[in-house]
Amino acid sequence: MTISEEIKKIEKQIEPYLQRIQANELYNQKKVLEAFQKLAVSDSDFNPTTGYGYDDYGRDKLEAVYSSVFKAEDALVRPQISSGTHAITLALFGVLRPNDHLLYITGKPYDTLEQVIKSDDRKGGALEDFGIEYDYVPLLDGDINMKEVEKSIQSNTKVVAIQRSKGYDSRPSLSIEKIEKAIEELRRIKKDLIIFVDNCYGEFVETKEPLEVGADIIAGSLIKNPGGGIARTGGYVAGKKELVEMAAFRLTAPGIGKEIGASLGMLQEMYQGLFLAPHTVSEALRGAVFSSYVLNSHGFRTSPSYHEKRTDLIQSVEFDTAEQMIQFCQTIQTQSPINSHVVPYPAPMPGYEDEVIMAAGTFMQGASLELTADGPIRPPYIAFVQGGLTYAHVKLAVTSAIYSIKNDSPFYM
Repeated sequence: MTISEEIKKIEKQIEPYLQRIQANELYNQKKVLEAFQKLAVSDSDFNPTTGYGYDDYGRDKLEAVYSSVFKAEDALVRPQISSGTHAITLALFGVLRPNDHLLYITGKPYDTLEQVIKSDDRKGGALEDFGIEYDYVPLLDGDINMKEVEKSIQSNTKVVAIQRSKGYDSRPSLSIEKIEKAIEELRRIKKDLIIFVDNCYGEFVETKEPLEVGADIIAGSLIKNPGGGIARTGGYVAGKKELVEMAAFRLTAPGIGKEIGASLGMLQEMYQGLFLAPHTVSEALRGAVFSSYVLNSHGFRTSPSYHEKRTDLIQSVEFDTAEQMIQFCQTIQTQSPINSHVVPYPAPMPGYEDEVIMAAGTFMQGASLELTADGPIRPPYIAFVQGGLTYAHVKLAVTSAIYSIKNDSPFYM
């Protein structure tokens, strides 16, 4: 059997789930297109600015488009935001003040965020160094444990944070429906809470975003979903106007905020990336469904399963040994368009406690919307497969990786 024949056989089994993803793509593409039309985006909005970037009309209009798409009062969308962690940091540092209490209700956040929040001997200026209290509530069987959350909310709890995606964790990602239910309960417990949602990896996966179900502020990265695979860098914060302004004061300076920040010739790709995002996210999601089916059929544990509804890009696969995990990631690298000749090995990485292997032959460094496979080398040995600019590429790469691990005879198209 050739790879082409194998792929056709698999796609017959997963066709209903691929159609569901394409229906969401159509809905989200319509939403984005209407935002562009409503705000009359024109080619003059691509003009670059330099220096302070005063009166950057294209930048301001892009933020209005984001506000429309995400149903926000305002948005901060800048190339100066260098990552998802940076965007989240701006949101948290922007709204929290000394003696406030931050409560994560989806367990411990990403490893990189632990260093943003918790004080350590590196004197990095974490939230705790500024007198901000922090706690987290572990999930219970993959769901938010609202009984413990209610016990953990204090009189000075100002921000409750929800991490939509699993990150480098074995827990399920949280659907918009679950986030909505949690927000309803949180409002019952304490009405004046600021509810923040880390939206990384989740944009355009479902037909609603967290602000539409009651969140106050969200943040994400443009080299993930909303950049559409062509934004070279950048991030966003969106939500209530006063909260976005506070985040903007952290990006630039108090009193200046959104008024400065040169776009430096990057606006066209940021606009175009947002327009392409619903389709590119759909391609990646179809690849994730395909990957889950193939990996599971070869005896590996996958989450989510191919038939489950999805709320983010991440497909995790659990291997029996570190060696299997490493081999899988190395084979994904060989199937990458960039640096296919490079062999990744586990190595220390800033922000992570364990060595990490990262297969990422991407056009944009670290772009999680492009096909990558990575994870910390610790039991259980879970690789996180995410992204894929084209569904066809994911099919070829994952099929090749499986047959590499299984030591079957080579397959040909």
